[in-house]
Amino acid sequence: MAGIPLSRRGFCAGLAAGAILGRPAFAAAPTPLTARPATVQLAPEGYAATKVWSYDGTVPGTTLRAKQGGRLTRRLVNELPVPTSVHWHGIRIDNAMDGVAGLTQEPVPAGGSFDYDFVLPDAGTYWYHAHTNSMEQVARGLSGPLIIEEADAYDVDRDEVLMLDDWLLDPETGAFRGGDHPVTLSHAGRTGNLVGTNGQFAFSLPAKRHERLRLRLINAANARIFVLRLAGLEGWTVAVDGMPLPEPEPLSDELVLAPAQRIDLVVDVTAEEGETAGLLRRDTDGTWQPQAMVPVTGQASIARRGVPAALPPNPKMEVSGLKDARRLTMALEGGAMSGLESARYKGRELGFRGLMQEGQFWALAGQAGMADVPFARLSRGETVRLGLTNQTMFPHAMHLHGMHFRTVGADGTLGPMRDTVLTFPNETVEIAFVADNPGKWLLHCHMLGHAASGMTTWIEVA
Repeated sequence: MAGIPLSRRGFCAGLAAGAILGRPAFAAAPTPLTARPATVQLAPEGYAATKVWSYDGTVPGTTLRAKQGGRLTRRLVNELPVPTSVHWHGIRIDNAMDGVAGLTQEPVPAGGSFDYDFVLPDAGTYWYHAHTNSMEQVARGLSGPLIIEEADAYDVDRDEVLMLDDWLLDPETGAFRGGDHPVTLSHAGRTGNLVGTNGQFAFSLPAKRHERLRLRLINAANARIFVLRLAGLEGWTVAVDGMPLPEPEPLSDELVLAPAQRIDLVVDVTAEEGETAGLLRRDTDGTWQPQAMVPVTGQASIARRGVPAALPPNPKMEVSGLKDARRLTMALEGGAMSGLESARYKGRELGFRGLMQEGQFWALAGQAGMADVPFARLSRGETVRLGLTNQTMFPHAMHLHGMHFRTVGADGTLGPMRDTVLTFPNETVEIAFVADNPGKWLLHCHMLGHAASGMTTWIEVA
């Protein structure tokens, strides 16, 4: 009871009462999620296995599934030789659970642990990954799918997760190659020489003709932009970055998936029995290569079904108050072949040569790397329109923690709700969001080498 001090005797009595009533005196420890070294076969058979950093010994990590409106509780156990933390990408959660080392929590030291516990307000496709030295730790394998299921089962035959990734490996030893060379950091970022799905070089998903699949695509790569198309499959987009579309949209010829973005597809297998359908990616030479093969092994039904129903909306998907919104602008600057002359870094104004010596090649609104003060302080509940102007020679996938946003077209129309937007050189993208989640939230490029070398800032919601 409020105002009554708890004595030792009262505390012990409380424990006894709990035992009498059949309740545990203390809650059970959360299910562990262990970050630890492991060895996995990323490259094709015949090549050496790779020593990775993993969640629970696999790459990608265990697929975590929970129900919308429930809670996720996991105890991060750090068996790595370095500090780490976990970011729950795209989930609109309490700031203290966001997992950003140095901003929302201290990094979990080697041998330490940290309990994550948060409510799951949104259904959809999300993922979790390391957020301490992310450029290295995610590249070494520290990521996994996070699937929040709708209250009612969606009408498909199967629900499949396809986590797309690439790895930069030494073909002789299977060991990871570094991606922190200045040329790599100042250009497009670290792209791998081996591409796979769900940790496999040649991923195969057998299916039957006219079977209906929900494919949850997640781009977990450090910097690779996947350009995809379907072969022997036809269907619709039903959600982006976890957020449902108002109506299913028939698939166009190509899909573009930037680092950290997700897309939910409902596809019907239209290839004949005995053929191989699949998801194809456009390679750097312009050819189409299999990303996930779908061998057709039988027939599920005589004919296809009709158009699928829309997914139920998540709460708070409206972005209102656009007319009176607070307007902000952010220049994306730097990199090779760019005109960045100077930027602030650790409280000093440095020229481009000085920034390079500090390993900083990029800037956001004139600031390289994290500053002591936020890019913007926002009142809770205010609507913000932020113009992102890409003044560099490279694309950037800009990710906002804690809140989703909508793009605003030149005519004022709003795009789908998402948490990561791809910006191209010489392009301005305007995003709008309601600052309804209090705390300190990261805003950064999800080309993780770009984030590590300057493209990271933060906002504060009162």
